[in-house]
Amino acid sequence: MKNKSFWLKLILVVVLVAIIIYTLRGSWRDIWQQVRSTSPWILVLIGGVSVAYHLIEAWITYSLAKRYNPRFRYQDAVYCAFFCSFYRLSTLGSGSGVAAVVFLGKKQVGYTEATGLYAIQYILHKVSIAIFSGVFFLLNWRVMVSNYRNYAGYLILAYFLTVLISVGLVLLVVWPKCHQLLLWLVGKFNRGHRFDNTVQKLESSTGILEESGTQLLKDWKVIVSCILKNIAKLCFWYSIPFFILFQTGKVSFLTSLSVTSMSVMTAAVIPTPAGIGSTELIMTSLFGILVGMSQATAVTLLYRAATFIFPFAVGAACILGERLVKRLRRLRP
Repeated sequence: MKNKSFWLKLILVVVLVAIIIYTLRGSWRDIWQQVRSTSPWILVLIGGVSVAYHLIEAWITYSLAKRYNPRFRYQDAVYCAFFCSFYRLSTLGSGSGVAAVVFLGKKQVGYTEATGLYAIQYILHKVSIAIFSGVFFLLNWRVMVSNYRNYAGYLILAYFLTVLISVGLVLLVVWPKCHQLLLWLVGKFNRGHRFDNTVQKLESSTGILEESGTQLLKDWKVIVSCILKNIAKLCFWYSIPFFILFQTGKVSFLTSLSVTSMSVMTAAVIPTPAGIGSTELIMTSLFGILVGMSQATAVTLLYRAATFIFPFAVGAACILGERLVKRLRRLRP
């Protein structure tokens, strides 16, 4: 039975990899040509930057998860970060949260607590993106206003949507009336009392979710710490265009952070799976104003490879490696 489970999980990983390769089939040629024409040192550098982003993401997860399981290790959080990156791309953004909750649940963090933890972590991530974009827009005011004043409406809309999503998630986690509404809807399907046990478990889970989420949000030191860590991790991803264009001297480090953060914020206005398509469109348009469309396209392709495809590949390697190690341990005399 264990052998069957192992091969089913292995086949699932291979199928997911095949799906994402097929999904991005129209981009592989352009990405590969751009990778071939880029200095190996630049590729190593942006790969290292992507890893650094995930290491800080793991630090955030670790600092939150150890509140519920003191034995939770930092290396578990690192695995979780790449594990979620694998499912983020393979499910086009919809599966990363579920993957995080499942993984944390296996590491003795209750599934309800893990749901609240990931929801808070996601909220703080969204808030940090908004803060980052606003701060660096002001720090680079002259360049941003002279080149991007036409995008002001989109940026304001992106801020509004970020606030709306964050408030909605907070209410979903900690507001009792949201939980009561959920239980009321479930009760409508339980008129024959066939699902009484499920309803009781759901009532217990919503109570735990409310309590754990409220405790996290009340701990302002943890909130501030997570926001600062998020800002630090965003610096790594948002600096990628600077490293790609470093030899041209056309984009400063500050401009790279400002324009990339605005690209991410503005792309949030366009509802596409995992931001695929919208991010490329906005980033190419914004950097095209500064460096021309040809170089802007190169920046966008390498940014996508560093922030989506590379972490996806590392996550796939981690998952396959773990499966094989477990397999060998079972076969060991």
